[in-house]
Amino acid sequence: MNSVRQPAVAGLFYPGNAQELSSEINQYLLEAENDTERLQGLSPKALIVPHAGYIYSGQTAAKAYATIADLADTIEKVILIGPAHRVRLRGAAITDVQFFRTPLGDVSIDTQSINHLSTLDYVNVLDEAHWQEHSLEVQIPFLQTVLNDFSLVPIIIGDATAAEVHNILKLLWGGPETLIVISSDLSHYNDYATAQYLDRTTCDAIEHFEPEKISFTQACGCIGVKGLLRIAKEKSMNVHTLQLCNSGDNTGDQERVVGYGSWAFTSR
Repeated sequence: MNSVRQPAVAGLFYPGNAQELSSEINQYLLEAENDTERLQGLSPKALIVPHAGYIYSGQTAAKAYATIADLADTIEKVILIGPAHRVRLRGAAITDVQFFRTPLGDVSIDTQSINHLSTLDYVNVLDEAHWQEHSLEVQIPFLQTVLNDFSLVPIIIGDATAAEVHNILKLLWGGPETLIVISSDLSHYNDYATAQYLDRTTCDAIEHFEPEKISFTQACGCIGVKGLLRIAKEKSMNVHTLQLCNSGDNTGDQERVVGYGSWAFTSR
């Protein structure tokens, strides 16, 4: 058994050099802090964050991570859920490694939570689903930058249902020490105007807690998003839209774009 999950997309989706990576993330966070409206002292319990290369979605991701900077000493555990891109699987995949590594160092895996998840019949240890998956990996350097000491519960969602994700989140919800991060991009490879329409529709569904109105064509991580919306509605949470854009805003290419958005969920 390998005890460390090595970075798979360092140098591709984000800088592989620790100093360069840290500098880039801190610049994104500084920009987000300067132009993102604060949540008026509210403490986010959950975030929806994109997972593309940083040059495309880093600014949008930073809008979400900037909202938890004041919780660096409070958050001790992060439940990180993202869609499978590399390995086809039924249900959800967890891991039996002890650490996830990035150029910024190692993050320990919360084995107690992994053991709790293993009691669900649709959750299985499948390390190979994690080895090349970027949807979780790209979030970790941001978490390492904004938080202090925390453990990680990495979960990859395959052919699962929103109800199954809801049950995972219900099992691991915890208190203020636990943060939930749902990793998802939005629409893929439409022209700019179509992407704007589709992503605005998805944003409306998120803002109104209507998971049934979100499909895979609108969000590659829609199962995770839908599961979060279910439990957030149950708990009467508020949702705050932080940013909505697409790759055309960053690259200038508006022929085939990918949509990105970030949201924060608070208890009031």
